[in-house]
Amino acid sequence: MSQVTALCVYCGSNSGTHPDYIEHARAFGSEMARRGIALVYGGGKVGLMGTVADAVLAGGGKVIGVIPRQLVEREVAHKGLTELHVVETMHQRKTRMFELSDAFVALPGGFGTMDEMFEMLTWAQLGLHRYPCAFHNVRGYYSPLRTMMDHMVTEGFVRAEQRESVWFGDSMESLLDWMTQYQSTYTPKWIDPAVVASP
Repeated sequence: MSQVTALCVYCGSNSGTHPDYIEHARAFGSEMARRGIALVYGGGKVGLMGTVADAVLAGGGKVIGVIPRQLVEREVAHKGLTELHVVETMHQRKTRMFELSDAFVALPGGFGTMDEMFEMLTWAQLGLHRYPCAFHNVRGYYSPLRTMMDHMVTEGFVRAEQRESVWFGDSMESLLDWMTQYQSTYTPKWIDPAVVASP
């Protein structure tokens, strides 16, 4: 069983084109606060990032932001957080967010959200961590990605076990329940035995 105490949420610094994205982000933050799960996120007060953070704070929860110095003004760093860590580089941001978290979820977002979440998926694939990773599929946002990941398995680039360890769904309650019941298993990344055997 996995006890989730600090959940890293990756999501957009924009709000998207449909109000459902904002509503789901707000509800997700409220549910985290209700369950006593701390939020670790990118530290901004704009877009879905700010919406989730504000909802956790409004519910009396703990919010930890991590933001590179160059983005403090651009993403408008949130000044009302429980903790705000200002780092020098994007690499330091991702590493610090990882260090502070014991689970990872992507709400809708763009390139940055994909970059951050896929680094965590890759680290899990390499056995560098055994924390749960999930995609909150609001309005089917991540359905094409789920199809692509299934295609990676079919074409022999990702193991089925690794794909199946990643959760997709549109119910935040089911997502958070799944994370608390998550049992980690490590399957080596390499499908071709010759790769593992090579010096």
